[in-house]
Amino acid sequence: MIIARVIGNVVATQKDPAHEGRKILLVQPLDLDGSDRGDAVLALDSVDAGSGDRVLVVQEGWSAMTAVGRPQTPIDMAIIGVVDKITLAKSA
Repeated sequence: MIIARVIGNVVATQKDPAHEGRKILLVQPLDLDGSDRGDAVLALDSVDAGSGDRVLVVQEGWSAMTAVGRPQTPIDMAIIGVVDKITLAKSA
């Protein structure tokens, strides 16, 4: 799983029928300090996230498919939660 920030919406004129009614969002993976990490990726939204939201993204096909309740559909990444707060604790 990764933490990311929603940076845009994707408009698709055609998509797999199993994805009808679901948003595809462009998300920027983040390090724990909030800085960008790597390239932006596409993820199927299952929590009604919006632009600027920090979200929890599950990777890998099976995890993503089952997280959004569509186990037989082509999904690589899915947004499964909106992150309200991150608290980092120092290790002893």
